[in-house]
Amino acid sequence: MNYHSIASDRQRGMALLVSLVFLLLLTLIGISSMQNANLQEKMATSVTLRNQSFQIAEAALRIGESAVQVSTYTLPVCSSTTQCAPPAESSSITAAGFNSTSGVTWIAAANGFYGVQNIGVTLNAVNVPSNTSATLYRVTAVAIVGNNVRSVVESIYAKY
Repeated sequence: MNYHSIASDRQRGMALLVSLVFLLLLTLIGISSMQNANLQEKMATSVTLRNQSFQIAEAALRIGESAVQVSTYTLPVCSSTTQCAPPAESSSITAAGFNSTSGVTWIAAANGFYGVQNIGVTLNAVNVPSNTSATLYRVTAVAIVGNNVRSVVESIYAKY
């Protein structure tokens, strides 16, 4: 047996080992890249759903404000501090209807819901002529997209 033949056999074994190590590294890099791409896709979907939810809530809010702007719109003043507070059910509402705790009637609009509360009269409303009373309405809008993306927006509308 000559020395050259033994060294040649060892080199062939080493080439196989090095090739397997490189193959393992490439596999790990590939798996990591796929996981990263999957995570980025989930994040992009989440941002899209959040934006869509906000846009729907904003549209429902504008519809609610438009309803309040009508000259014949009236709503009794809330009767207690609980009913004058922002409606707590906005974090859990899933359908239109009346809520007896807050006294808010939720109306379906623009794939969301809005509710209006008459929170009283003021003489110091912004952009209202001095010494003119204005009735303040709280308009709260809710939108739900997918299974768990919820947006709640609110505005105070002064009507004089």
